[in-house]
Amino acid sequence: MSDDRSNSVLVKILEKIEIPERAYETAEKRYKDIGEWFHRPESSCVDLDPYIFAQGSFRLGTANKPENDEEYDLDMGCNLRRGLSKEKNTQHQLKTLVGNELEQYRKARAIKEDLVEKTRCWRMEYADDLSFHMDIVPCIPETDISRSELRARMIESTKLDEALASGASELAVSITDNNDARYKVLSSDWRISNPEGYARWFESRMRTAATFLTEREMVVKASIETLPYHRWKTPLQSAIQLLKRHRDTMFKEKDDAKPISVIITTLAARAYNGESDLVSALSRILTSMEEHIQQHAPHVPNPVNPVEDFADKWYSSEHEHLKLKENFARWLFQAKADFAALCSKDNSRIILEAANRGFSVDLDKASVEHALGLPAAIITPTKQIDTTGPRPWFML
Repeated sequence: MSDDRSNSVLVKILEKIEIPERAYETAEKRYKDIGEWFHRPESSCVDLDPYIFAQGSFRLGTANKPENDEEYDLDMGCNLRRGLSKEKNTQHQLKTLVGNELEQYRKARAIKEDLVEKTRCWRMEYADDLSFHMDIVPCIPETDISRSELRARMIESTKLDEALASGASELAVSITDNNDARYKVLSSDWRISNPEGYARWFESRMRTAATFLTEREMVVKASIETLPYHRWKTPLQSAIQLLKRHRDTMFKEKDDAKPISVIITTLAARAYNGESDLVSALSRILTSMEEHIQQHAPHVPNPVNPVEDFADKWYSSEHEHLKLKENFARWLFQAKADFAALCSKDNSRIILEAANRGFSVDLDKASVEHALGLPAAIITPTKQIDTTGPRPWFML
């Protein structure tokens, strides 16, 4: 059931962490500009049907404003859709081809920072009115055989609708990985990725909020079909933004040990059941997201490639020291406690402390009390609550 007072408090936190519309507009201009560069007549890739697309949190509309003037993180794919194949080209050749074009782009746009090669992508720092670091992943379309196998897995393991599985599987790509032993030799065994297919699946989860989306269309005076995801602003997207900000705050000093965004996003999307308000959505997600972690590998399967485990590092000897599985459990426990505190209906002090501790957000006491409908002269307790450990003060 909707709780307008608690929803108002959560919205106030969202307003503090929300990315401004101009950031989304700037991001779109960036990847469109790179796309036009790859399509210019002199481009070495122009005949390869290059396609530049946004992926990750910017694509899904779940990105948060960086803290402390840090850079925005924009993930892109560069899909060369014609003329290249795993039978004729190595991963190294593909990555070098894309890297050469990006280096020319960097110079043409007078970008000062050097192009940096990462394991699976090229990183470019871009700063004008907003500072971004852009990670561009080179890729080529997956083979028909692989797409067919992916489609069958989605229907069998993920229980996806056949139409959704067919559409998502068609978007699968092969990406480069310079840690692969076959990186510089011809091989049919490349890493599979499908960020656009994942976005299709995520959209299907957002669409379970049918009543909300109908009302949203009336507000924006446009069909949802014509809007980018970030303007849908479903309770699922808002809930994920809050969960990720809480995670970032809790692991501010141990960034490499925090639960990764794709696990939080996937589990939240699976747990979401079309709730039309934020309090109900968060209550549902926090209560049941753990149920979607499988007891056997893959523990958190990729919905559009069910054999891929987003939680593979939880059981990796290389990452054992990070205690990733334990940290996910710790984070979820603390998130339940802090979100319950935010839903306190008659104690502004508890809400203010939870917002500051859990999200590094300072809310205005008077506006919170107004949202809660509390009398202006109400006196709240001043005794400090021990917050040294992840202690649930309320239960959802």
